[in-house]
Amino acid sequence: MTDARGSAGRNGETNTRRPPGTPCWVSLTVHGPAATHDFYGALFGWEFQPGPRQLGPYARALLDGREVAGVGQLPPGRDLPVAWTPYFASDDVDRTAETVRLCGGTVGVGPLDADEAGRMAICCDPSGAVFGIWQAAAHLGTVVTGVPGTPAWNELLTFEAASVAKFYETVFGFELVPEVSADIDYMTLLLDGHPVAGVHGTGDTLPRDRGPHWTTYFEVADAEESLERLAGLGGRVLERVRDTPHGRVATVADPEGARFALLQSPR
Repeated sequence: MTDARGSAGRNGETNTRRPPGTPCWVSLTVHGPAATHDFYGALFGWEFQPGPRQLGPYARALLDGREVAGVGQLPPGRDLPVAWTPYFASDDVDRTAETVRLCGGTVGVGPLDADEAGRMAICCDPSGAVFGIWQAAAHLGTVVTGVPGTPAWNELLTFEAASVAKFYETVFGFELVPEVSADIDYMTLLLDGHPVAGVHGTGDTLPRDRGPHWTTYFEVADAEESLERLAGLGGRVLERVRDTPHGRVATVADPEGARFALLQSPR
């Protein structure tokens, strides 16, 4: 991963429409929303309020009254992966969705209106990783970044970075910057010179039960303390805290199995 402060400054509030391609929202779809609210509420201090009616049982997570993420409910009887999904901003979600199709991706949901909040689509890239497209109206996306409990970075884990990164470059206009190392297959995605996301090729080491997928990093004040809290709430530690050039990172899963990462940024 790399520095994730491109879209808003530390402790920054973002109350304007994002440039196309900017990661602007993250959303989780689960079987049991009430238990999920309890878990993330205790882990990150989130509170919840109802979201757009068109999305079914859906709630927006608030941190100190400011929107940071969303949690929806899977339709009964649908055995779909429980996962965090990043949304990328678009000025025209219908046009962006058509570009996804033309570039070898698929559109699984939408485009559709989400009440007065905006217009959206849920897509898969050519490797099968799920992501969203968001055309903002009343709802601009995550309001605050750079403080504990907020999304800090999104990273795609896939088989091989270059070809998939090329897909996102074409769809969203990213600049691709490869990691200069023989030991890692990594591309950083830039908008206007600012890093906004990453693509990590891991070959055959992807989890067999997941395949290619996006991982959201959430800011925490203390990674070790957050791991202890997460385990006490019924979450799982997949990779214990490790030091990186960008802070202390741990990979975890919530009680329903949704994977995400904790990031304690350098002080």
